[in-house]
Amino acid sequence: MESRRTKRRAGKLEVAEPWNKLLLPALSLPTDPALYVGPFPFYRRPSELGCFSLDAQRQYHGDARALRYYCPPPTNGQSPNFDLRDGYPDRYRPRDEEVQERLDHLLCWVLEHRGRLEGGPGWLAGAIVTWRGHLTKLLTTPYERQEGWQLAASRFQGTLYLSEVETPAARAQRLTRPPLLQELMYMGYKFEQYMCADKPGGATDPSGEVNTNVAFCSVLRSRLGNHPLLFSGEVDCIDPQAPSTQPPTCYVELKTSKEMHSPGQRKSFYRRKLLKWWAQSFLPGVPNVVAGFRNPEGFVCSLKTFRTMEMFEYVRNDHDGWNPSVCMNFCAAFLSFAQNTVVQDDPRLVYLFSWEPGSPVTVSEHRDAPHAFLPTWYVEAMTQDLLSPPKTPSPKD
Repeated sequence: MESRRTKRRAGKLEVAEPWNKLLLPALSLPTDPALYVGPFPFYRRPSELGCFSLDAQRQYHGDARALRYYCPPPTNGQSPNFDLRDGYPDRYRPRDEEVQERLDHLLCWVLEHRGRLEGGPGWLAGAIVTWRGHLTKLLTTPYERQEGWQLAASRFQGTLYLSEVETPAARAQRLTRPPLLQELMYMGYKFEQYMCADKPGGATDPSGEVNTNVAFCSVLRSRLGNHPLLFSGEVDCIDPQAPSTQPPTCYVELKTSKEMHSPGQRKSFYRRKLLKWWAQSFLPGVPNVVAGFRNPEGFVCSLKTFRTMEMFEYVRNDHDGWNPSVCMNFCAAFLSFAQNTVVQDDPRLVYLFSWEPGSPVTVSEHRDAPHAFLPTWYVEAMTQDLLSPPKTPSPKD
């Protein structure tokens, strides 16, 4: 059989792809928001299964050592006046974005807890495992107009794993990121430094290094429709004064945005940025987002708390706004699409779901490198007898 050949389908002449990239042109999923208007789907209140930390060298630790504590400035009516440019670039240590981490850190946690998961040993076999950020992109897809995405999917021991793949456009954008955008990224992390302490009741220390390798991640269980979910997301801080000390309701998300002075600026903020804030916080059940609004000089002039469950009110009467039901219905539809597409249980077989604004979600089939993302150390450990004492190797590939 030849590796490439021409064939006629639906009146068009197409070129077949090589054996390791079998296109499935009949499979696609539309993303038009009008198709997903309807009642809000069932979404199980997220419950935290556990957590893990990544240290200054990006090494995994199955504990909460990287957790920080919300420590806002006194509310005396004065501007916080946080200098978000302070320390840049001298005290900035960004994570190496060339390293493809995929699901590895989450898989380390799964290995450690595979025999003790809430829901019983068979629960994982029916679940979808992914990062919160991947689900966030799905929620916002019906309203996204600029950035496409790619999600790789593999089924192993019944579980469906979803891992984002950097698109060529996103890679080109990252490699040519202008200095101003790099500084804006630093400002977001710097704001966290001004707002967080290392222990409850402690003081913040904005004089230290901003190291974006360090992270505290919550691992959560939920269900969207009939899709059990196990996902993890980075948590900015915990509020020691929260009404409930039960995670995730005591967690706080921290954000920065530029000051708004006109109705047009506010409308754009509510339509676009607030949608992403809502999706990111609603999925794990984080109740509040605290935003620092910065002036052109990079100083935080005001703080505002947005309650996650009230964000939709800002666009409820905007006919060009977003609708939470549309977001969640599309996400549920995509998960069904993925579950029905990825039927073969094989960790080396990858289905790549691709989407660009204005187009439907399409899927192509791949095998082995460079698309396979479930590491050998994970596949081998999960294949071993589950009754043996869990042993978590370090990621090697």
